[in-house]
Amino acid sequence: MGLLDDKVVLVGGGSQGVGAAVARAASREGAIVAVTGRRTAPGEALVTELTAAGGKAMFIRVDLADAEQARTAVGDVVATYGRIDCLVNSAGLTSRGTLLDTTPELFDQHIAINLRAPFFTMQAAVEDMVARKAPGTIVNIITSSAHGGQPFLAPYVAAKAGLIGLTRNAAHAHRWDRIRINGLNIGWTATEGEDATQKTFHGAGDDWREEAAAKLPMGKLGQPDEIADFVVFLLSDRSGVVTGSVIDWDQNVLGGLD
Repeated sequence: MGLLDDKVVLVGGGSQGVGAAVARAASREGAIVAVTGRRTAPGEALVTELTAAGGKAMFIRVDLADAEQARTAVGDVVATYGRIDCLVNSAGLTSRGTLLDTTPELFDQHIAINLRAPFFTMQAAVEDMVARKAPGTIVNIITSSAHGGQPFLAPYVAAKAGLIGLTRNAAHAHRWDRIRINGLNIGWTATEGEDATQKTFHGAGDDWREEAAAKLPMGKLGQPDEIADFVVFLLSDRSGVVTGSVIDWDQNVLGGLD
């Protein structure tokens, strides 16, 4: 028996990085998986991988910056499988900006992807769960930087801190519907997107992961597959009654000082 046997799981931003790792872990645990993304090739490649391993999966091409497309993605899942049981919001924009150099356009991009998209995807998913009077689970992938973060992450931090508040508010609002909603504040993670960010914004070389790992307590960056296992646990009944929790998943201890 898998942790998510026959559950219909939608992973927003699931075609690469942490989202793709969650999709793989959920499928391995018996879920029917739908993933969204802006690029067709990696999304379809992931679906092919999951179905070749015996799973059921679909790819939905959407731009989550468009709130209506975010809602429509949920509608497509419900139309195909009859319901949605679990939602993971893993899409994230990490382009750099400080308080002083962030433009309104950049700020709006961060709000659109990192806050508005989860809001309206959750809205559509919870509508289906409530209409069916069925329980459900949602996990929002947030960031440990939401506690403050680096100066060059100002718009990112603003949006993700908002997602923390939204996670708790929605969990409280729908606790009597037995819809559990939790968040995961992940730290520095080895993903394709982070590789592009390091090279684009920080001039990093191909060995940046090794250099970074040598300076971290556990000797490695956060690993998508390890995060994915924890997300699946939160989606599953094995996480019990927990809701409204925003868990720090990082190797740096908040408040700890040397």
